[in-house]
Amino acid sequence: MARLGYVGLGIMGGPMARHLATAKHSMTVYNRTTAKADAWVGQHGGARVLTPREVAQSSDVVLMCVGNDDDVRSVVFGEDGILAGLKTGGILVDHTTASATIAREIAEACAKQGCGFVDAPVSGGQAGAENGQLTIMCGSNDSATFDAIEPIIAAYAKRSKLLGTAGSGQLAKMVNQICIAGIAQGLSEALNFAMRAGLDPDDVVDVISKGAAQSWQMENRAKTMVRNEFEFGFAVEWMRKDLGICFDEASRNGAQLPMTEMVDKFYAEVVAMGGKRWDTSSLIARLTD
Repeated sequence: MARLGYVGLGIMGGPMARHLATAKHSMTVYNRTTAKADAWVGQHGGARVLTPREVAQSSDVVLMCVGNDDDVRSVVFGEDGILAGLKTGGILVDHTTASATIAREIAEACAKQGCGFVDAPVSGGQAGAENGQLTIMCGSNDSATFDAIEPIIAAYAKRSKLLGTAGSGQLAKMVNQICIAGIAQGLSEALNFAMRAGLDPDDVVDVISKGAAQSWQMENRAKTMVRNEFEFGFAVEWMRKDLGICFDEASRNGAQLPMTEMVDKFYAEVVAMGGKRWDTSSLIARLTD
């Protein structure tokens, strides 16, 4: 089994690292909150260290999942960063949803010291991480690097695919988030319409989910949406962070995102309602309150 390191043991990284430990890989972990890393090691084994650099020094492949571009830079670069400890021939895999710009920056830095890099954001949320059923969108300047890490990330992926050079994984994740924004708003409007029309929304979904309107959001969120249950899942504030990345990239490539911009404004209204940590399906709360 491989010597692996994991940086970032949050609601996504913690379960992903657990699957790697279950697959009998040798694990070295780091988390900004030391107590969380200690708890993870106490439950799953492996070693806890105090810096990302120490993780890399003990690992052939380092995987990470943190919050945003700034967080990525803070754990990758600098004297205590991953690149300060990653040996020639090592590989860094970034599961953070971040910009394509930072992915290309890290790929270049890795190449300069003879290391491989894969940007590999995920879709599937906390449940997907817990159950090992994530979809992983990957970018790398070296297909052999992807081939080397694919069997490793298979521990928590139901599907992974190399989509192009460094940054391509992040660009694909932007596509994913744009789709989700539109679907979540459409489902919110449809369910609100059904209830105002006097229909049982559960019965309606039972029928239409077997046809062309079917979606993951419908299958997994419709029941909780009509019951105003949002204290779980992928938080609105995280979705707004991701949509901000989409808007930044669209300003560079010329793509028009009028629907996505509208939904982002709706999410801002949800935040104003106190729902920044509510699941993204909480868009319906604007319509039913």
